[in-house]
Amino acid sequence: MISILNTGKIKIFTPHNAYLFNFTLKFNNFLMPDLKVAYIQTGLYWEDKAANLNRFDEHFAKLNEGVDLVILPEMFNTGFSINPEAFAEEMNGSGVAYLIKKAGDLDAVIIGSLLVKTGKGFFNRLVAVHPGGKVETYDKRHLFRLSEESRIISGGDQRLVVNVKGWKIRPLVCYDLRFPVWSKNTYSDERYEYDVLVYVANWPASRSNVWKTLLTARAMENQVYCIGVNRIGEDGHGTSHSGDSMAVDSKGKILSSASPGEEAVNIVTLSKQDLELYRVSFTLGMDWDRFSIEL
Repeated sequence: MISILNTGKIKIFTPHNAYLFNFTLKFNNFLMPDLKVAYIQTGLYWEDKAANLNRFDEHFAKLNEGVDLVILPEMFNTGFSINPEAFAEEMNGSGVAYLIKKAGDLDAVIIGSLLVKTGKGFFNRLVAVHPGGKVETYDKRHLFRLSEESRIISGGDQRLVVNVKGWKIRPLVCYDLRFPVWSKNTYSDERYEYDVLVYVANWPASRSNVWKTLLTARAMENQVYCIGVNRIGEDGHGTSHSGDSMAVDSKGKILSSASPGEEAVNIVTLSKQDLELYRVSFTLGMDWDRFSIEL
């Protein structure tokens, strides 16, 4: 319920709190529709593209209600392979073509990463595929030095914001989670750079506590929703993955989570009104440090 006060402010009542703020707030943020997000936690067949695409066919078939955004794990069609000579593909290859078709079928944006080759080298490339066939890309910035990824794969130097129904999505990949400066939100002219932070991953079970802790921290420090989507099962190197995929709100509350070690197609609804009410009642963004990143 909204009531206008004689003091020139507006009071919005929610089931839990009341918030006061000035008329200068841009109300279009409150009128923005909720964002319905599906995230898929699954095992991946090691370096077997056909088998993985068939597996995702089964998972997509479980989406019996409309969603706006679908998030897949890192290297969704191969697992965390460091064999790009054999498995990297061009942007017109089978992996992106598959996502373009599925995005059209579901009328939803799909986010996932895969090995891509270009004239500049090999990349662990995140793609955001829109229903009309538009494809946006982000190349993983932080490459894992404890594997061969940092030696064989090229790192990216550009971040991405994907617009989904007016929501601004910042997608990143796995090891990027450990580097808070790279994910840092900004606030300028009463606007936040993004609303939802997404990590697609092949994050080992042995470091699951780090995964869960940092997802929560990134949500709170950036005043955003944060969604982490991880695989389960063993990869070709014998590394075990527990999944622990989850969606966290800007206060650090877990809104949705997949059971460790189990396949899941979970749907979570994100409320823009809840996010904006928290932002205007706890104006953290106004006090953020300004900085630049040397690449």
